[in-house]
Amino acid sequence: MLTTSDFKKGVRVEIDGQPWTIVSVATQSPSARGAATLVKARLRNVLSGQISDRTFKSGEKFREPDLQHRPAQYLYSAPEDDGTVYHFMDAANYEQFELRDDDLGDDAQWLVENLEVRAVVYNDRVVGIELPQFVEMELESVEPGSKGDTASGGVTTTATTVTGIRVQVPLYIQAGDRVRIDTGTGSFKDRV
Repeated sequence: MLTTSDFKKGVRVEIDGQPWTIVSVATQSPSARGAATLVKARLRNVLSGQISDRTFKSGEKFREPDLQHRPAQYLYSAPEDDGTVYHFMDAANYEQFELRDDDLGDDAQWLVENLEVRAVVYNDRVVGIELPQFVEMELESVEPGSKGDTASGGVTTTATTVTGIRVQVPLYIQAGDRVRIDTGTGSFKDRV
């Protein structure tokens, strides 16, 4: 059992029979004597991706959802009438599974061929993936930067990856370079 004191980003809880991931947490102390401390949490539904803001009393208890993580690999995507289908392979048993645009949400933009991910399994069904912290991508184009006051080293220019993600990079980066990008913040990490 989990309590509100265990709440932090990334923790999963079961609320109303649904698995939720905690996106952010804030604690509100009472202003009057005898009032309960409140815990405000922003939650993302693991199955639907829906975001919900909820408030709980301090000390409330929750069950942990029956979620499992298995290593998987992204293979390819194929367009269909109602969107794009993304194909993955379970690294343990080599079985393939599919996820759609609405299953992945914004995570789909980070998928590059042969990317190692973690499949999220709920009740023996793959419901989503977890991306690695950093993804290596090739840059398709880099806008020309102006060399001005570079003493601080903070001068950047906009680059576009082969998947269409726009990211700020230092001036020395050129089109065709492979860079490592943080999937959580979308920021440039380093050149590979």
